[in-house]
Amino acid sequence: MYHNVVKAALIKDGWTITHDPFTIRFEDLTVYADLGAEKLIAAERSERKIAVEVKVFISPSPVTDLERAVGQYYLYSSFMARLDPDRTLYLAIPKRTYENFFQRP
Repeated sequence: MYHNVVKAALIKDGWTITHDPFTIRFEDLTVYADLGAEKLIAAERSERKIAVEVKVFISPSPVTDLERAVGQYYLYSSFMARLDPDRTLYLAIPKRTYENFFQRP
C-alpha cells in the first residue's frame, strides 16, 4: 500500500534504490525487507547504505501491528548486523500512525 510512496520519497531525497526487495539470507533462512538503497555522500566520498521495511498499521489492534513490526525489525536487524553491518535498517510507517500511536507517552 505504501511501498511505492516510500520508494518515491527515497528517490526524491537522492537515494538510489539498489534492491526491491532487499534479500537477507542468514544460514538457512531468507527474509525480505522492502527496499535497499544507497546514497553517495560527496563530502566524505563514501556511501550510506540502508534497508527499509515498510509497515502499515491496519489491523483492529495497533498493539498487534506493533508487536509484528518490532519482531520483524529485530529479526532483520540481527541478521544484518552480522551480514551487512554498514547498512542501517529503518522502519517506514504512515505519518498518521507515527503521530497517533508512536508519540503516545
